[in-house]
Amino acid sequence: MYALYLHKNKFIVKLVKSLIKKYFRTFYIFYKDFGYKIFLIVLISIIIGILDGIGLAMFLPLLQFADSSTAATPETLGNIGSFVKFVEELGFKFDLSMALILMVIFFILKGLVTYFGNLYKLSSIQMYITKLRTQLIVLLDNITFTKFISSNIGHIQNSFTNEVHRISIGLQNYMTIMQGFILVIVYASFAFLMDYKFALLISIGGGLINIIFKIIYKKTKTLSLQVTEKNGIFQGLIIQFINNYKYLKSTGKNVYYKNVLKKSVNDVEDVNKSILVLGNIASSVREPLIIFIVAAVIYIQIYWFDGNLATILVSLLFFYRALTSLMTIQTSYNTFLAQTGSIENNQSFVADLKKNQVQNGSIVFDTLKRNIEIKNLSFSFNDNFKIIDNVSFTIHKNETIAFVGESGSGKTTLTNIITGLYTASGGSVNIDDINLDDIEKNSYRSRIGYISQEAAIFNASIYDNVTLWAEKTPENINNFWEAIKKTAMFNFLNDLPNKEDTELGNNGINLSGGQRQRISIARELFKDCDILILDEATSALDSETEKSIQENIDLLKGKLTIIIIAHRLSTVKDADTIYLLNKGTILDSGNFEDLYNKSASFKKMVELQAL
Repeated sequence: MYALYLHKNKFIVKLVKSLIKKYFRTFYIFYKDFGYKIFLIVLISIIIGILDGIGLAMFLPLLQFADSSTAATPETLGNIGSFVKFVEELGFKFDLSMALILMVIFFILKGLVTYFGNLYKLSSIQMYITKLRTQLIVLLDNITFTKFISSNIGHIQNSFTNEVHRISIGLQNYMTIMQGFILVIVYASFAFLMDYKFALLISIGGGLINIIFKIIYKKTKTLSLQVTEKNGIFQGLIIQFINNYKYLKSTGKNVYYKNVLKKSVNDVEDVNKSILVLGNIASSVREPLIIFIVAAVIYIQIYWFDGNLATILVSLLFFYRALTSLMTIQTSYNTFLAQTGSIENNQSFVADLKKNQVQNGSIVFDTLKRNIEIKNLSFSFNDNFKIIDNVSFTIHKNETIAFVGESGSGKTTLTNIITGLYTASGGSVNIDDINLDDIEKNSYRSRIGYISQEAAIFNASIYDNVTLWAEKTPENINNFWEAIKKTAMFNFLNDLPNKEDTELGNNGINLSGGQRQRISIARELFKDCDILILDEATSALDSETEKSIQENIDLLKGKLTIIIIAHRLSTVKDADTIYLLNKGTILDSGNFEDLYNKSASFKKMVELQAL
């Protein structure tokens, strides 16, 4: 019997949850993060409504005190007479002064609860948005590299900026809707206590207004989804404009691209304009509708139900409060619907990020002790084409190895697998006999230095670019200048007015390609690492600078495990082992001289570069 009871209980809980998800989807979304807070906000709204309702109810005895023909007694005050009795039982005489005092007290209490309630609501929303942004940062940081490179960058940026802002607006309006809904119920309840016929009129009036606004809601929701989509497109175009600014300017293509941007701006603003027009219609008809229904209610109350003036005026107060709250709900709901596209987008975006999270290991990596062993390694983005095909080799600690081969031979992909950016489709990568999948990736990557052909430059000072915002301690400053000297940048930097504090601008736009590259090399030389990866690291440098930097990198030979990817074979002449790759397989391997003597393909590459 008990087991059956538990089964029924679980079924009911599951049914309730599914109904909430289906019919109160937005409430469920916010409830998952707000928890009990959302119910506390509802409770505060109920308290505000009750305090306001009792305060307004005091107008009835005031009107009766003003009418000399009517005595304000518990018997003549109808349903609020019980409250008057309670006051008199406490030993207070209920007269005009007491009615005024009670009215002031209840409205003061309402003001205090409203003030602290709004503070609590705003702080809760702020905490929610902070939590949302933090969640997105954590999830994005941990998605697979394969997923990242296939993602729409404009969509990602839009989801972090515009979409989160719109969710904040939507949430504020949703809270207003909830509070308004509670107040409508409270005012309707007070109205019912005063006169049940009046409560019926509220329901009819609210229903008529809902029909008018339903059309606006439907159209606004559709437009909201369009805004999300078009904003994502615009963000993507802006990113590309910034990244390719130099090319567009120098080729005159900026004129064409400018027109593309203008069209995208117009597309976004056309939809926003339609939403604003709908919102304007909703706010413009609000007051006329209220006055129309108020006039109709007064007419019905007097000529159909023979109501007395005092009851009508107090009923009118409740009616106006309820209808005002209803109109606030209508306006807020329309504004909320304009943001629903962002809420839906965020849900799908978060779900997509969660689905593509890196499966991280738990073994913390300290330092490379023996070797990196590649066993029968294969990799493909899909099952139709293998980029790496059954590759095996071993990189020993403090050995310098190089990958050479034509473009598309798999050099960079192989390196991305070794760094853990890609997960092998087959075979394994073992670090000191531990499978890379079992190692905690951040601890492992923190021991890797990576210098790529495309220099990563941040919109910060030269010092912060090299040290990645390390504190300016004497040790860090000394290591910074040592790295600068090794990259032949000392004279250049020393001649700058602000020296290491010089701001580099967006993507180092004020620097030459070679200067950007040297800063990225200095960053890795500053870093304490075990494995140094050079992916066409000196390709953007002139011959003299390349030679100087190469000499400093050669000094690291035997001290670090170095992996070089190169088209320029001059950079790999001193490597311990060179692997010649072709279509994802290793054709041959050996040092420079051995490979030159035994591999016709490598010999041809050397002769073409006149080495």
